Amino acid sequence: MKRILVTGGAGFIGSHLCSRLINEGHDVICLDNFFTGAKSNVLHLIGNPRFELVRHDVINPYHAEVDEIYNLACPASPVHYQYNAIKTIKTSVMGAINMLGLAKRVNAKILQASTSEVYGDPAIHPQDESYWGNVNPIGIRSCYDEGKRCAEALFMDYHRQNRVRIKIVRIFNTYGPNMHPNDGRVVSNFITQAIANRDITLYGDGRQTRSFQYIDDLVEGLIRVMDTDDKFIGPVNIGNPEEFTIKELAETVVRLTGSKSGFVHAKLPEDDPKQRQPDITYAKNLLGWSPQVKLEEGLKNTITYFKNLGNERNVL
Repeated sequence: MKRILVTGGAGFIGSHLCSRLINEGHDVICLDNFFTGAKSNVLHLIGNPRFELVRHDVINPYHAEVDEIYNLACPASPVHYQYNAIKTIKTSVMGAINMLGLAKRVNAKILQASTSEVYGDPAIHPQDESYWGNVNPIGIRSCYDEGKRCAEALFMDYHRQNRVRIKIVRIFNTYGPNMHPNDGRVVSNFITQAIANRDITLYGDGRQTRSFQYIDDLVEGLIRVMDTDDKFIGPVNIGNPEEFTIKELAETVVRLTGSKSGFVHAKLPEDDPKQRQPDITYAKNLLGWSPQVKLEEGLKNTITYFKNLGNERNVL
């Protein structure tokens, strides 16, 4: 049994990770300021003697005796991270400094939840970990992209200078239950629009591509990375290499929901990448990890979650 700190633990990814760690018998401290996280995501864990929920912002230092730290805290969808760009970059940079400082003091292993956004609008396809990226440092997405890139640099410097035991994971598009219905991501957008029989908004011509991994596959990948020995640092891509156009995703959601939605087109947002697909050779070879959940299976689970969420709100 380990004592584990999860920052951003009440968010979409963090809540699933907390549940998995509790189920494995660990003590978990869930840290969240509830900007995008929600208590409802971890409500089933409250009252468990091995689970502790703490309202805290990682911009400020935090002290606890822990064995491992998963640093997930940061708004991750454009709608949320562009709402307060300065706060977003503070969360990535100052949050990393504070959590790395904690890891140094208590000799904890620490994992940074980085992102495929460090690759920007990639000039190579698919993207492997050796690619340095094509990022606009002054664009509207830079608060998130550059914040995460800076966090990776901090992790490497704390490792080289202070021998902090680090892991860096670059997370590609992930979906599943506990997603925020208004986070502006394509999966949640398409599902909520389809359930309501509203026209589905496609940005640009809909031919830009993405790869989508189900949340259970990501959580498995994060835990496998954390459980590696100290020689394994990363960065390592964790994502699903199966590539779909945005229009194909929309059509699949309409079919699975039985929706009457049509399609409307809107202007492509600034710096929106045209394609995104992970090369997961490193994860396969070093971790024995690869995604197991097919898109349709994962979408069915996510659609059920959003339908139930809607029913609960109607009752309220």
